[in-house]
Amino acid sequence: MKQVKTDLAPKAIGPYSQGIIVNNMFYSSGQIPLTAEGVMVDGDVKVQTHQVFSNLKAVLEEAGASLETVVKATVFIKDMNDFAQINEVYEEYFGTHKPARSCVEVARLPKDALVEIEVIALIK
Repeated sequence: MKQVKTDLAPKAIGPYSQGIIVNNMFYSSGQIPLTAEGVMVDGDVKVQTHQVFSNLKAVLEEAGASLETVVKATVFIKDMNDFAQINEVYEEYFGTHKPARSCVEVARLPKDALVEIEVIALIK
C-alpha cells in the first residue's frame, strides 16, 4: 500500500490520506471544493464541482492515473435538486468515458460543501 500526496490538491482535513494505491488501483479520498491552499471556493454547485474535479485530477495524476482510467465514482451531494447541474460539469470532465457511478444525497458534507466526489481508478 502506498499513500498518495500532492501539494496541487488540498491536504486532508482529518486523519486520512488524499488517496491510496494498492497493486494497480488508486482509491481517492473524497474531494470537496477546497483549493490546494485549503480555502473553500465561493460559488454555486457548478463552481464547487469544477474545483472538486481540479482536486481529483491532481491526486489522480500524482498516483499515475487519470480521469480516463477511473472505473468508479461516488458523488455525494447536499441537495438532489442540484443533480442536473452537477451532471453538466461531470460530463465536461468525463466526456464519452462513462465510469460506473453512485450518487447519494447526504445531510451534510465537510466544511458545508455542496458536493464531494471520490473515485477508484486503474494506474496507467
